[in-house]
Amino acid sequence: MTQKNLLLSAALCLGTIASHAQTGTPHNDALLVVTKQSHALAIVDANTLQVIAHVPIGEDPHEVVVGPDNRTAFISNYGEGTLHTLARVDLVTQKPLPSVDLTPLVGPHGLFLHDKTLWTTTEGSKSLASIDPATGRILSVLGTGQDKTHLVWVSPDGKKVVASNAGSQTMSIFDEVTTAPTTVPGAPTPPASYTHPGWRHVLVPVGKAAEGFAISPDGREVWVGNDDGTISLISLILNNLQATIDPVVRGANRLKFTPDGRLVLVTTHTGKDLVVIDARAHTVIKRIPIEQRGASGIQIQPDGKRAFIACPRDHYVAVIDLTTLEMTGKIDAGQEPDGLAWWTHDPTHQSPLPHHQ
Repeated sequence: MTQKNLLLSAALCLGTIASHAQTGTPHNDALLVVTKQSHALAIVDANTLQVIAHVPIGEDPHEVVVGPDNRTAFISNYGEGTLHTLARVDLVTQKPLPSVDLTPLVGPHGLFLHDKTLWTTTEGSKSLASIDPATGRILSVLGTGQDKTHLVWVSPDGKKVVASNAGSQTMSIFDEVTTAPTTVPGAPTPPASYTHPGWRHVLVPVGKAAEGFAISPDGREVWVGNDDGTISLISLILNNLQATIDPVVRGANRLKFTPDGRLVLVTTHTGKDLVVIDARAHTVIKRIPIEQRGASGIQIQPDGKRAFIACPRDHYVAVIDLTTLEMTGKIDAGQEPDGLAWWTHDPTHQSPLPHHQ
């Protein structure tokens, strides 16, 4: 190799290192984007912000989560509460897999992975379901009895489940309890096997069309976005409404705490800004112009340096620098981006992601 070629090679290597250092993300990390009109899952290289692949995911896809094997993505096929499948994608081979049939439950929407169990709301059945991701078998069903049970969260210990009921203006909070049969004086004592784990269900009233919510990093508080621009603050210790604040986020859609718990990001159905709220002071720090016709899903990369905001009507994903609180770019992932997820790929166990050409 000539001296000129050696210098060129060294410069290219340094450029690559500088690019990776600037974004601060591992080389194999990816942003997953559900594109509703494109009926595809976009896999986006987190460093280059270029789309690596579009994988078909069926009719009316909405939310996405990575399974416990860290290579399979699950996507809800919603259909306004009428469909009954979860699409699956092999993220390593970038190919669709056979879907999970949830029949008789219908209307899967919100998704959450807890340990090795996948949770989904089943809006058309007014319920939540836990699923074995490996087999697709439904493990349990929790009925909310509420309209439009939309999004779900599970505590790290698996003993508390929270869901939004946008059509009933309530939040469902389930706490795991031990259920024992009722004993009747003079009757035989029920066998010990009749005592089993169960759930206590509490409904907390919130505002109209409240579907998006965020859990504080310490797991003690829920912020729920209401259509009138207010945010309901719920204690997960007492399971009740503590306060309602009014940061003027009319049509609040999705909310997300930053990993340090300092900020809350809020998107709205109709507004043009990403609203940034101080989580302690409950005041708006900044309104970041990101789109023209409403925004949806929020994903923050694990180190807290960037946020990605789905702008479905403008057909791009906005990139936000969380240090400067400025929009720094747009990702053309496909038509009508909505649900977002982060995939930290492990090349020691799986083949590496292909380089975008």
